Amino acid sequence: MKLDFYCPNVPSSRVAATAKAAEETGFTGIWFTESSHNPYLASALAASATENMTIGTDIAVAFPRSPMVTAQAAWDLAELSGGRFVLGIGTQVKAHMEKRFSVAFSRPAARLREYVLALRAIFDAFQGAAPLRFEGDFYSFSLLTEFFSPGPIDNPHVPIYVAAVNTGLATVAGQVGDGVHAHPFHSVRYLTEVVRPAIAHGAELADRDPASIVVAAPVFVVAGDSDEELAKGRDSVRRQLSFYGSTRTYHRVFDVHGWGDATPRLHAAMARRDPDAMAALITDEMLDVYAITSPWDGVAAALIERYRGVADRVFPYDTGRDLEVPERRERWASIAEQVATGSHQPPAGSLP
Repeated sequence: MKLDFYCPNVPSSRVAATAKAAEETGFTGIWFTESSHNPYLASALAASATENMTIGTDIAVAFPRSPMVTAQAAWDLAELSGGRFVLGIGTQVKAHMEKRFSVAFSRPAARLREYVLALRAIFDAFQGAAPLRFEGDFYSFSLLTEFFSPGPIDNPHVPIYVAAVNTGLATVAGQVGDGVHAHPFHSVRYLTEVVRPAIAHGAELADRDPASIVVAAPVFVVAGDSDEELAKGRDSVRRQLSFYGSTRTYHRVFDVHGWGDATPRLHAAMARRDPDAMAALITDEMLDVYAITSPWDGVAAALIERYRGVADRVFPYDTGRDLEVPERRERWASIAEQVATGSHQPPAGSLP
């Protein structure tokens, strides 16, 4: 299992320094999400500032961009990084597609599956392995002159990870992806009982080995050495979980634990714009299922014990500016070393 660094909402002016610090701290990869900043620009800055770590998008939103536009960005990043770039793409939800990006949203799983296949065809054309001839239900590509092709690169296989919450997209990941990005709002039970079987089903449909498909998971981690520090962290995660849990298409993440009534109640509180009521709906039991709470010296053990055999790459969610604080950076360096070597020791009295 690899420990990566999650880097959402970092301004461009800080990306290079953050990526360099993450690599020096011992994180094996860094991921940029499409929230308030462009993940491709951030990936380029990180690639230029680092030497060995994996760099990727978790995730870039696919449908507002033509596969040709995405392919060109990914190809340039693969070349710039020396083959270290991973393209993570996802669908987002209908409201964001129609109201934030102003693009059509229909048949997202089928469309994303074709999107990945189109990317592969474009990559082959860039490399000169085959002429550009792709015809699908949603996309078609047949024109690529030498002037507009970036041409061959040394590392032409760009891994593509598909973001998946529900079984439809997890199946797509199993069919055509190199990996799957789990949603931060997940539990180990949900991954093992819902997501991973769907990946395996997709792999079976495509006659692929499901073990070859990487599972990458952002993880909520509450770490601290005092009751006050832990309580503050748990309150922050409780609020983030309530936000994610209010999304009606994510209801199965609650359903698998028997908490099916949580989603409509959270959605109703969201509609009332009542974040305190939303947070109150996330019980301590839920919080312990969806997040890790531990003293600092138990974080590595908790990550390994919870995600061993479940995820191949994990990255703590919302570490914020921890790497800019020397004490916290030292703690993450120790955690990264323990995860890399497996030399963890659960401390007495560690929390779930």
